[in-house]
Amino acid sequence: MLRVLATKVQRVNREGCVAVQSYSQHWPCLFPQHGPGRKHERPIRLAGWQQRIADEEPGNLLRGLFHSDGCRTENRVVRNGTTYRYPRYMFANESADIMSICQRTLDRIDVPWRMCRPNLLSVARRNGVAVLDQVVGAKC
Repeated sequence: MLRVLATKVQRVNREGCVAVQSYSQHWPCLFPQHGPGRKHERPIRLAGWQQRIADEEPGNLLRGLFHSDGCRTENRVVRNGTTYRYPRYMFANESADIMSICQRTLDRIDVPWRMCRPNLLSVARRNGVAVLDQVVGAKC
C-alpha cells in the first residue's frame, strides 16, 4: 500500500491474523469498481490488472470473498431418523457481478458449487470443502 498510494498504513493485531488498513481519497482511481451507491445496483468488473492477479492467485481472491461475505458451517440433514452432519461453505452477495466473480474463480480451481438462491452459493461436496479449507482458512 505504501508503494502504491498510501501515506500511512495501519496494522491491527487480531486473533489469528493482522488487519492491514489505509485511507486515501485516491483509492477509487486504483479500484474503479468502488464507487457511490450500492454494489448490487452498479456494475462490478475487475480491471485488467486485477483480473491478472485474480488468475494468478485465485485462492487469495476466494479468501477475501469468503472472509467478507461467506462462512463455513455445519449442515445437518435428518434421514430416516438418522442425523448426518457435514461441513459446507456458503457465500452470499446481492451483486450478480460479485457472485459471478466468485463462481468463475471456484471453477478455475475445480471447486464444485451450486446456487441455493440467486444471492446464495453453496460448496458442500467433500472435495470442494477440502480445497476451500486449504485456501480460505479461518476468519478473523
